[in-house]
Amino acid sequence: MREPSEGGVDPAVVFFLGRNLGHEAVATALRGQGVQIERHADHFADDAPDQEWLVDVGQRGWAVVTQDDRIRYRRAERAAMCAANVRLFVFTGKQMRGPEIGASLAKALNKMARFAGRHGPPFIARVSRNGEVTLWKSAEDLAAEAARSAG
Repeated sequence: MREPSEGGVDPAVVFFLGRNLGHEAVATALRGQGVQIERHADHFADDAPDQEWLVDVGQRGWAVVTQDDRIRYRRAERAAMCAANVRLFVFTGKQMRGPEIGASLAKALNKMARFAGRHGPPFIARVSRNGEVTLWKSAEDLAAEAARSAG
């Protein structure tokens, strides 16, 4: 088993930054905490549909970090998340620039990694600008919503 980095974040957790958080300043701040960061722009076209990249990222086992809080309402994206067991963290800080977002997420990394270890995928969690991580939709919530919309 791999040891946590000096900053305490489990290096086995790879965080994938969605296209809206792919600023180099955000990636640099998080990499500075000793974690592996993957960016949307490094793997997908800018216009790649969410449901396509969500499946790919989920199959790789990466945890998604995005600012797209509407993703939890879109049926196709939720279905892709569920199919690929995506761990989705939605950063809810608004009116912030890349360096500020990076600092807020860096502060939350340990909590996000612990949260990912405690909660089975798929899930949607909120990450606030002050670094708090809370469950938004559990695997059970997502499954129940899928059953309701299918019936």
